[in-house]
Amino acid sequence: MTDLDEPRIIGVRHHSPSCARVVVAEIERLRPAHVLIEGPCDFNGRIDEFDAGHRLPIAIYSYLSAPGVHRGSWSPLAEHSPEWQALRAGRRVGAQVRFIDLPAWHDAFAEFTNRYADDPDEASEHRAADYTAAVARELGIDSRDALWDHLFESEVDPAVAAQRLSAWFAGLRGEDPGSTGNAAREDLMARWIAWAVRRHDGPVVVVCGGYHAPALAKLWARLPPTDTPPAVPVPSTDSRHGSYLVPFSFRQLDAFTGYASGMPSPSYYQWIWEDGIAAAGRQLLHRTRDRLRNRKLPVSTASLQNVYTHAHGLARLRGHEVPLRCDWLDSVAACWVTDALEVPLPWSYPGPLAPGTDPVLVEVMDVLSGDQVGALAAGTPQPPLVAAVAAELTAHDLPETGEVSLDLLSDNDRRRSRVLHRLALLGIPGTQRRAGPRWALDAGRNPGEQWYLSDPPARLATLIEAGAWGATLLDAARNKWGSTISGPDIGVAELAAAVDAAAAAGLGSVQADVIGRLRATVAAETDLDALGAALRALLPLARTPQLLGLDDVPGCLDAVEAIADRAVWLLEPPAALAPAQIDGHLRLMIGLRDLVRAQLFATMDDRIVAVLHRKAASHRSDPASRGAALGAVISLGSAADADPLAILGSVSVTRLGDALAGLLALAREELISDAGFVAGLDGLISGLPGDDFVGALPALRAAFAWLPPRERGDVADAVLELHGATDVSRRVLLRRLDVDPQAVAEAAADERRAVERLQLWGVWP
Repeated sequence: MTDLDEPRIIGVRHHSPSCARVVVAEIERLRPAHVLIEGPCDFNGRIDEFDAGHRLPIAIYSYLSAPGVHRGSWSPLAEHSPEWQALRAGRRVGAQVRFIDLPAWHDAFAEFTNRYADDPDEASEHRAADYTAAVARELGIDSRDALWDHLFESEVDPAVAAQRLSAWFAGLRGEDPGSTGNAAREDLMARWIAWAVRRHDGPVVVVCGGYHAPALAKLWARLPPTDTPPAVPVPSTDSRHGSYLVPFSFRQLDAFTGYASGMPSPSYYQWIWEDGIAAAGRQLLHRTRDRLRNRKLPVSTASLQNVYTHAHGLARLRGHEVPLRCDWLDSVAACWVTDALEVPLPWSYPGPLAPGTDPVLVEVMDVLSGDQVGALAAGTPQPPLVAAVAAELTAHDLPETGEVSLDLLSDNDRRRSRVLHRLALLGIPGTQRRAGPRWALDAGRNPGEQWYLSDPPARLATLIEAGAWGATLLDAARNKWGSTISGPDIGVAELAAAVDAAAAAGLGSVQADVIGRLRATVAAETDLDALGAALRALLPLARTPQLLGLDDVPGCLDAVEAIADRAVWLLEPPAALAPAQIDGHLRLMIGLRDLVRAQLFATMDDRIVAVLHRKAASHRSDPASRGAALGAVISLGSAADADPLAILGSVSVTRLGDALAGLLALAREELISDAGFVAGLDGLISGLPGDDFVGALPALRAAFAWLPPRERGDVADAVLELHGATDVSRRVLLRRLDVDPQAVAEAAADERRAVERLQLWGVWP
């Protein structure tokens, strides 16, 4: 059988320089008429875009957006990627270069962000893992990546490497039929191969993920002859879909995990591609040395020589002509890590670094990952959103970089704010809101926002990807916003936050539908924390609708009233609070207090105040809830005879801090300015026995965290005055301790117990 009758199918591991060399060697040897590459076939009409002179890495970003569906997937390409080298080598020899896989927006990729993460089928993953582990055990190698380097990334002739790859992937796939998604992909790729071979106009080279290669070698020959290339799939007419080139980075490439996703440490393998294995090892050693020294981690010249010697010794023991990645990394760990390891070595397992990884190893892995960022050549096609955003920034006098201060009482600045909120809603990097109100605009206050705008490398790529949501900034933000609340199980807190975000971004009439959903959802909500979050989000909107451009003002008011009604109904019965619930419970109380202050509903206000009074008086209520209820009525001025110290004195020592947290969260200004309360609180805490104080301390510290720094300082001054220490600065009480305050209190209690024991024995005065 001739080269014209049989395609040369090269199975590769994505982003492997050894595989890339095999691909180049085979294309230059065969000089094929067709080079068929695993990649999105809907990009074939724009394949010339790869010739524009981009700086790699880049990726094809493909997306599909339709009612109830939004997904996107990258097809990343680095210089050492076999797919990229197939593109370049194919063009050099005059071949017709085509992508032959399904578009990355297809249902076959529904679960992927990286199209090269080939097979999600659990059984297939287990089979591949078992095969790899068996070979590794046979060769005495302890990790998948070390095994790959041992077999393929050493300095081996491309022809020998090609034979090894074919045998390896045949064993890896075996007779596994693969997932349904892979079957659909392989069917299309096989039809492309059959079409190209049966043209009989020259050799055909196919470059695909190694998992697919054995299946494609069988499938293509079973297909009937055809003179027509396979049709490119087209999604439904009510969807937005497309593909664009985007800048990519080595860090993004390194973040993908799983065998089929490609190689780790992209910088290291780029060095191998550029200069060979020996030079890559020197780069690893010298760049790691420089990084560690820059981080003030000690690396002497002698220890550097130790790593070098150790790596070459390991390489000889393992049968490597020159040290490979695993040899260098094992040597770094042996020579530069001096403490016992709490977690496995990071190159011995897939996925992100485990917490507790030694700092030296963290830096080493970061060096190998690299910081290279791609860039698109000028004139590369982009979705309309990119130009639309640039026009919006210009029209609203917003710079690409720099600080922006906005006055939200100004119509013009509110329009500018909405542009920035839309960018933030889309997740565009470089759009950072540093300060601003949650739309609660008090009378006489001049609310403002502070934004910091920058142009990080990821900004353009994210803008291109956001183009999947719409052609204009408003449309894209509205569609992205809608996707966040499209699920059936969205609760009141999420719906209220969505209304708040829509108001901030000026998304218009979309809010009305969500407010309607929210009102319908409130009646079934049983989580007080969620109701509190919803109330905090909607109350400011209901108070200042004309300023925020809220369309459905009556609906918003109805929703606020419904939330308050439900919250008060759930709040009244006594109930214990878990520690994790206290913060959310107190914030609900704050929302109810603020609702009464807003005077939006007279009847509801009276009901809330009545419930708060009953809650404060109920000894069956949780101490945090009692304290908050009393704090609320004090703050509202409806508790002339309130005695907050009585509540503090009536609860157990371990719950003292919880009751105090409720009081301070709701009435901190009134209580901290009351000298009698501060003195009584000081006496209560000072009078606690040692063990009781230790038990109460964690909750007390949490309670005082409700005070802003200035008010904590005022309390410190009052305490110093009570103890006759006015000559001492408040900073003495406020400074951060070098040790855990809990440990200090426990040590003091231990000392007191020791003194008591010594006094009992008569050996202490």
